[in-house]
Amino acid sequence: MKIKTGDNVKILSGKDNGKTGKVTQTLFHEQKQRWFVVVEGLNAMKRHMKPRQRGEKGQVLELSRPIDASNVMVIDPASKKPTRVGYKKEGSTKKRIAKVSGEYLD
Repeated sequence: MKIKTGDNVKILSGKDNGKTGKVTQTLFHEQKQRWFVVVEGLNAMKRHMKPRQRGEKGQVLELSRPIDASNVMVIDPASKKPTRVGYKKEGSTKKRIAKVSGEYLD
């Protein structure tokens, strides 16, 4: 997959369309055969937790849900625009590059 943990991405569709954030996790769904990414603070849902012990208070947690990897695009570090990701072979290593500016992403 071309998107990795730590990349800055822009969301292309859904309720958070147009917002940007940092990828905290990448997940592969075995049954669907698809990649998903979790973006920090985006696509959030609220989870109500009951108290487990006596005297403890209930709480509302805000969690980020996974987004299909096809709905996000990496942001180019030089031009700050969404870009596709390509690869360039340098010696024996393969590095990711931004298609817009040609900058290295790693």
